Amino acid sequence: ISLAGEVVAPDAGDRSAQAKRRLGIVFQNPSGSLNPSHSVRKIIARSLAGAAAMSAAEIDRRVGELLVSVELDPSFAARFPHQLSGGQKQRVAIARAFASEPELVILDEATSSLDMTVQAAILDLLERLQKTRGTAYLFISHDMHVVRHIADHVAVMQAGRIVESGPVATVFRAPQAPYTVSLIEASQLNAPDNHQPN
Repeated sequence: ISLAGEVVAPDAGDRSAQAKRRLGIVFQNPSGSLNPSHSVRKIIARSLAGAAAMSAAEIDRRVGELLVSVELDPSFAARFPHQLSGGQKQRVAIARAFASEPELVILDEATSSLDMTVQAAILDLLERLQKTRGTAYLFISHDMHVVRHIADHVAVMQAGRIVESGPVATVFRAPQAPYTVSLIEASQLNAPDNHQPN
């Protein structure tokens, strides 16, 4: 895999500092991806671009700005993961992913563990962050409604191989691969009435 012309080493320990800065990640389970013994401040501060050269006051300011960007009050910096709801934990995870000012954020089933209301709020937040920061997303999901909502381009994988790819509107309007057809049909069957695809 290459990003901005640089090959990204498979082992994170072998990646350059620049490659690490270019990538952010948000995991599926916010409860499992945040260190329970660290405060929100420490969780986010560890990923800050240039943190080594910052004063404690500057780190506090940047952490506060990141919390505000994910619609949390800066006072959340003093909390620990067990003091947060699932949606709040995922907002902290998103703030951490953006702390290094990445060019690409990988979101691995980032909304699948959240209820529908919280999921919608997180998707709206992700769209806003993408527009204001110009960050690209690689969004991994089994939920075709989420894919249709968040993605510009989609690649459908079956058994580890891409079976179809293209602009979201094209793939959803006229899917070519039988597996894509089955995924879209299943999503229509499982969709709430007010979320039926067009």
